[in-house]
Amino acid sequence: MKLKEISTLLLLFSAMGYRVPARANAGPHLTFTDSIPGVRKVEDVVIYRNEKFHAAFPSVIKKKNGEIVLAFRRAPDRKVFGEKGTNHVDPNSYLVSVKSKDGKTWTPEPELIYSHPFGGSQDPCLLQLKDGTILCASYGWAFLRPDGMENLKKPYFLAGGAVFLGGYVLRSTDGGKSWQGPLYPPHIEPEINYTAMGEKLPAYNRGAMYEGKNGRILWVVAATDRQSPNKTSNHLLISDDKGLTWKYSAPVAVDEKVSFNEASVYETPKGDVVAFLRTAGLGDQACIARSVDGGKTFTAWEKMGFQGHPMHALRLPDNRVLLSYGYRHKPLGIRARILNAECTDFATAPEIVLRTDGGTTDLGYPWAVQLDKNRVLVSYYFNVPGGPQHIAGSILEIR
Repeated sequence: MKLKEISTLLLLFSAMGYRVPARANAGPHLTFTDSIPGVRKVEDVVIYRNEKFHAAFPSVIKKKNGEIVLAFRRAPDRKVFGEKGTNHVDPNSYLVSVKSKDGKTWTPEPELIYSHPFGGSQDPCLLQLKDGTILCASYGWAFLRPDGMENLKKPYFLAGGAVFLGGYVLRSTDGGKSWQGPLYPPHIEPEINYTAMGEKLPAYNRGAMYEGKNGRILWVVAATDRQSPNKTSNHLLISDDKGLTWKYSAPVAVDEKVSFNEASVYETPKGDVVAFLRTAGLGDQACIARSVDGGKTFTAWEKMGFQGHPMHALRLPDNRVLLSYGYRHKPLGIRARILNAECTDFATAPEIVLRTDGGTTDLGYPWAVQLDKNRVLVSYYFNVPGGPQHIAGSILEIR
């Protein structure tokens, strides 16, 4: 996909066993894990790699029985058809999962989670609730013939030759053995686009949902609120029935010039609702927005003082927060920071460099899970020079 096409798509929201030592040659002014007190990278692992497939956009949970489940989007590497490149939009993209007991060794063949009946699916985002219910949020793309394109209701969003279908949610009450759905979240008023079927677009986003202390499910979604030039904003939805239905709560981040899209939401021990926001039109600056009234209103968004996207927040056993993110600037790779419990020190928390050996900018989207008391797996999709996009991870020891 050309850079311009990638940029347009990302406005909407948007190894070979290769191992990186903790002090790789990453250039000046970078802080590696062995330079941060109490943080050590144990090793990098390849989770899923197949030359015939483009594997990307992982999310990961640890079930109550200790089994680790990682979901990702898999699609053909178009080179198998003699094509020059692979897009992030494909009619044969679907949601799959692999499993592990230790975060190091994984089942070799993925299991199907869901294949959309009307097009390709993207970015499975897992959330395990306190009662064991698993939610998986995703969204889809439809590939239409010319006569169908002529009859589309406007406006609609087109990327990679496909029309956006909006979001949906899957639910599992048996540990991921079977899935209910798709359940379609409501259309929100800021969204201007229609689906390929001429219906108002269901809410969508790529990013982590969060189950609050009172059992509410928080989900920061995106909306295209202007077509020319294209611009997106973020808004909070809340579910009080474990993801079956959703209600609009409040705008999270809206700006006349800046786009906000792929966002993860987190609730602090004090009860603040914090949204970690990906931006477009702001030099890839990571941003944050905060609500101190349970998500009814949000204070003005602000820059966090560093580049990277999108972000994922994992609460550590001592209530600190591991914030991981992709880094699509040289040296390409994966980075993280450890924030205090209330996520107020984002501007001063040291940046931790996990990987610097990325082959192209088509990488990132980290998602972390606690393996045991002291070890964390940060999963992401990655590539090394000459290799295919694959699912990888870094195991960290954090004390």
